[in-house]
Amino acid sequence: MTRTTIGGIALALLVLIIAGFWLWRRSRRRSTVETTLAEIAVERLRDVFIPDGMGGEIHIEHLLLTVRGILVVNVKPYVGVVFASDRMDQWTAIGPKGRSVFPNPLSALYDRIAAVRQLVRDIEVAGIVVFPSLADFSKGRPDDVRLPEDLLADYARTDEADPSRVTGAFAPHWEKIVAAAKPGTS
Repeated sequence: MTRTTIGGIALALLVLIIAGFWLWRRSRRRSTVETTLAEIAVERLRDVFIPDGMGGEIHIEHLLLTVRGILVVNVKPYVGVVFASDRMDQWTAIGPKGRSVFPNPLSALYDRIAAVRQLVRDIEVAGIVVFPSLADFSKGRPDDVRLPEDLLADYARTDEADPSRVTGAFAPHWEKIVAAAKPGTS
């Protein structure tokens, strides 16, 4: 082989290694939220529709039974600096892919929480919007927005919170939700 051929092969291998590393890191970023949700959930429903209490249905991305009760979770994939507040209609993320503007997800979250509360009135129902760990809220973060590491601190299953005891205490309520839930399409 000539030096040119060897150089071309080395360059191609380097490009493949860099591309592989980039894909691996990208998949790890996505799985961090998913992994965290799986870690804190005693039971979990994903991509479901439930009755909205007004004759229609509302889509819920993630519905978790946790040691603290029912948790409605919306996941936003934005990384970089995120400008957000409770009162802003539009939020902005400036990251590696440029600038993204998206509607404030909190009002939709509150609608989802209300729909779940219509089904199970006697237990705690909370809701949060989760961003990847690479989201930076240095200018302020609304109360109902979390990063994966916050979820582990807030909802971790401890030794005192035996999952079977949690499931037993919340079982009738969780089963009511499961019975009402219909699979989503995504």
